[in-house]
Amino acid sequence: MTPPLDAERCYRAVAGRDARFDGWFFTAVHTTGIYCRPSCPARTPLARNVTFFTTAAAAEGGGFRACRRCRPDAVPGSPEWDVRADVVARAMRLIADGEVERSGVPGLSARLGYSERQLHRLLVGELGVGPLALARAQRARTARVLIETTDLPMADVAFAAGFASIRQFNDTVREVFAGTPRSCAARDGPATAGRPGG
Repeated sequence: MTPPLDAERCYRAVAGRDARFDGWFFTAVHTTGIYCRPSCPARTPLARNVTFFTTAAAAEGGGFRACRRCRPDAVPGSPEWDVRADVVARAMRLIADGEVERSGVPGLSARLGYSERQLHRLLVGELGVGPLALARAQRARTARVLIETTDLPMADVAFAAGFASIRQFNDTVREVFAGTPRSCAARDGPATAGRPGG
């Protein structure tokens, strides 16, 4: 016989969105009629509004339906189950596409259906850095490609790569590539002609 669930411990896992408990229990929310995994990104329900079940089937038997965000009814090991990796992959695609430059971290988070804090924690947990650092590295890589493959003046490279200012461009390239934008140029020529101050 399955031992009864410790409601207090379960609730702590839900409040911390602890993915280690996914599959061990399910949280049914009386006010919404939905059941979720402990790691669900939805707002944490009040303790008085939840019941914990040991299986998805038991939650469904209790009249609850599966959450569409965290897919608690998915099979462990399936792509639907690993929502965390999926969100990180989608975040990386949006960052590469310039979402942070267009709408900032709030816009990126909104597109993914997460709060800024949740998204930051997710990216740091999976990749070691947050969305701003990822966007910065992406801008630096784009700038380097433009420097090495085009004859654009450095000011044009900076803005084409998504930098807000020439100074930000210079500082980032110096930090990421340990050299000035000019030193990244594959050749001397028109690409260095418009190089901003220093």
